[in-house]
Amino acid sequence: MGRAVFIGEGVNWLTLSVVAAFHVGAIAALFFFTWQRLVVMLALYFLSINVGIGMCYHRLLTHRGYQVPKWLEYVMSVCATLALEGGPMFWVSTHRVHHQNSDHDGDPHTPREGGWWAHTGWLLFGNSLHAQSDFLHRYSPDLGRDRFHVWLSKYHWIPLTASGVVLFAVGWLVGGLTGAIGWLLWGAFLRVTLGLHATWLVNSATHMWGSRRFETKDDSRNNWWVALVSGGEGWHNNHHAHPVSARHGQTWYEVDPNYYGIWLLSKLGLAKKIKLAKYDRKDPKPAGASQPY
Repeated sequence: MGRAVFIGEGVNWLTLSVVAAFHVGAIAALFFFTWQRLVVMLALYFLSINVGIGMCYHRLLTHRGYQVPKWLEYVMSVCATLALEGGPMFWVSTHRVHHQNSDHDGDPHTPREGGWWAHTGWLLFGNSLHAQSDFLHRYSPDLGRDRFHVWLSKYHWIPLTASGVVLFAVGWLVGGLTGAIGWLLWGAFLRVTLGLHATWLVNSATHMWGSRRFETKDDSRNNWWVALVSGGEGWHNNHHAHPVSARHGQTWYEVDPNYYGIWLLSKLGLAKKIKLAKYDRKDPKPAGASQPY
């Protein structure tokens, strides 16, 4: 994996077309603003980016920082597919490779090969990893043994498509054709586009700008404004130093909403075995290399 390999395989026109279409729809959404549609977008953003990507794909499935009942893991995984970031096996495998080779040869999205490449470019070139079963099973064998995650990884597009149909139908009921288009553009196109960039900023910006509390073997940074839009994922240097920790914010001012969600689940009896980093302020040291799984 890496820029040379991906570019050598040429542009992935399907991915490029889908990403471009969602960006066009996001711009169009600005002409259909209502407060109601904004609320719908924010609610779905929370479910897809915070609950789905941050709490589930990242901290639960990739790093196993805590445990939840299987039915809840499946529900949260479905929420993650609403972000248009692929199925669980693709997302988890790619992220585990990132930790294994972070900012070195083999990292799929290191800014050392260009900021734009780390942000978006790596997705737009090469054969889609979604369909490469050998790669997926090699880096996420735990998910490969789970029939639901295998199915969802293959049909990850179904929940987002279904949500689009529901948004269009509800929008029609409350506001006719204009309402239907407005709900679809805000609840799907604009929401997905903003969520994609929030996640992509973790790949790019948090390896370029910010502070370093821990001397890790990569370029990871703690970046407050990326943490703000991603639910705490921007405390990336903390995360690379303690990858298994379910909490990324290490101080009171490092706000970490995704961890607060995990904490709330624990209070409801739905999350257990939560792993937390032990941070010595006088002698901060990383926990060591990430354990892929």
